[in-house]
Amino acid sequence: MSELIPVGVSEVDVTPDYPLRLSGYGARREETAKIKSPLYARALAIGAEWPVLMLALDNCGVTESMTASVARELGRRAGMKRERIVLCYTHTHNAPMLSGAAPMLFSTDIPAAHQRHIDRYTGEVTERLVEVGLRALSDRKPSRLSYNEGHAGFAVNRRAQIGPVDHVMPMIRVDDPEGNPKAVWVSYACHCTTFGPADNFMCGDWAGFAADRIRRNHPGAVALVTIGCAANANPFPRTGLSFSRRHGGDIAWEVDRLLGIPGRPLTGRIRCRLVHASLPYDTLPSREAWTATAEEAGATGYHARKWIARMDNGETVPEALSYPVQGWSFGDELAIVFLAGEVVADYAIRLRRMYDPARLWIGAYTNDFPGYIPSRRIWKEGGYEGGDANVYFGLPNRFADDVEERVVEAAQQVIPESFRRSRTNEA
Repeated sequence: MSELIPVGVSEVDVTPDYPLRLSGYGARREETAKIKSPLYARALAIGAEWPVLMLALDNCGVTESMTASVARELGRRAGMKRERIVLCYTHTHNAPMLSGAAPMLFSTDIPAAHQRHIDRYTGEVTERLVEVGLRALSDRKPSRLSYNEGHAGFAVNRRAQIGPVDHVMPMIRVDDPEGNPKAVWVSYACHCTTFGPADNFMCGDWAGFAADRIRRNHPGAVALVTIGCAANANPFPRTGLSFSRRHGGDIAWEVDRLLGIPGRPLTGRIRCRLVHASLPYDTLPSREAWTATAEEAGATGYHARKWIARMDNGETVPEALSYPVQGWSFGDELAIVFLAGEVVADYAIRLRRMYDPARLWIGAYTNDFPGYIPSRRIWKEGGYEGGDANVYFGLPNRFADDVEERVVEAAQQVIPESFRRSRTNEA
């Protein structure tokens, strides 16, 4: 029997009661108050004197400034240190836009009335994240923590039918001293895009339906769903409500299977580290090049016009992105690495070659929403994930060709050496 560890869990409804413009699809520009399923913020607090706190939000993406604001308030009110807080988002494309997240998504200026609603909701969600985190911290009770690894199969590579995807589904289970499930935290690497641009309503998509089904299957337990390296993976089949529920049901079914199998106890001291990698951009366009592009219609022309306006206002074009990479390790039993933004599956495959895959959890869509993080392979191939999507995120250019090496180097700084595989397995 594993030792007891203080664990707290909480959730709060963050569904707005007023119309809002949704994020995720640039062609969808009308506000909506329609709701297919509620949206939640959830929190899991683990540990006694120096706990860790995982926040999970049903949203397309959060900015690092929002994450920093939440962390500062939790530090002020609960003494939490930044590296012990992670903010994950489910990347559902059917949640309200947040201020500053994918700021050029719509390739046109957002009406002032819409922006006021976006700013209002962003402030409310920031407060709710602090609230749900404090509740989880105050709710900590003796619990048993264990780890299982399962699989799901509805993610498909959206660039090439036989391209790489990550079907691993890691799960942390929290039980009360009597062995009843108190919470499960599960992750799967698939876009929350079962719905399309025409579906202008709020919904947690498959991640939200998975959490709901798990909760109904295990009354009293809270389900937290996060996303792995899913930048080039879409759900299949899509689109539609029935498929979204079906995919959520697949996750819940696998959770039920894993709950019937003894997990590996997690008892070790939790070590945390947060670093920022510098990701240089490829050669920046000259003002003359941007001026020429600004004559074009659509996303590229809008992107160029916005950057020219920024330069006219005295703003310096950045040469690199400060990219957060975070790691938690439970003794030598489990290491979790949190990567920001839309990370392609190649990173999960490479890190599992470098580290013991049975003790490694690879998460993405955390802490910031800077855009797509391509591997060197996808950088060479180009296309949407290779750099074309950056106009929607407001980045001045795609990243330089060494982006993968820089991200992996940062990951190595937050994953302890004790998880390393032998060098022969890295080839």
